[in-house]
Amino acid sequence: MNSSLETSRPRYDIEAQGDYYPGYPLPKRGIYYCCRMISAQYGTEFTNSNYQDIKKVYSIFIAIRPPVNRQNTITRYRIVEEDMVGYVREPVRNYDLMTLLMICLGKPEDTDCDILKLLDVLLSNDIEVAEKRQVLENDFGIPMTQELEGGLNDMCNLGIAIEREGIAKGRAEGMAKGMAKGMAKGVITSIQNLMETTCWSAEQAMEALKIPENERQHYAELLTKQ
Repeated sequence: MNSSLETSRPRYDIEAQGDYYPGYPLPKRGIYYCCRMISAQYGTEFTNSNYQDIKKVYSIFIAIRPPVNRQNTITRYRIVEEDMVGYVREPVRNYDLMTLLMICLGKPEDTDCDILKLLDVLLSNDIEVAEKRQVLENDFGIPMTQELEGGLNDMCNLGIAIEREGIAKGRAEGMAKGMAKGMAKGVITSIQNLMETTCWSAEQAMEALKIPENERQHYAELLTKQ
């Protein structure tokens, strides 16, 4: 097994989708990917009946050209507990094993959501790499490291491919890693800002941000490295 830090991390699959209606419902494809990532953990993350070692998975679809009624939206699909008879509470970590996020882009001027604006900049073919770098640093406060520079170039190439082909093909591993790190950085920044302005503990800040219980240990460990 890997170290506790490594094995505590959730698994991600990130897809850039040019056509929102490719002939089947995208949410079904996303859920299928989640199931596949869970089943693929057998023999690596867990063996035999050690189901407690299954790691949570995320399937994230970024729709580049969604229909108008879905533009500038982020929708989450997940497993929730529902009492049919009586009242019980199972620890969330025992069933909250998959999340599907549908991120539909639109015109950045039509939304106040920073993540939608950020993705629109990254995947735009009308903005040069140098300008994107400046926007990331000045508007979003993201320092441009060598690793992020490479990820930015990958995102630009991906945007060009989508424009040329009309649909993003395949899963870009580098993009997935960059997006996962970027999302984690944003969460860490939010936690730190709350701790600074309210004098809360990290646990209180994560509770206020509604971070799932089974992910808090991961962020707590990342905070110690800041």
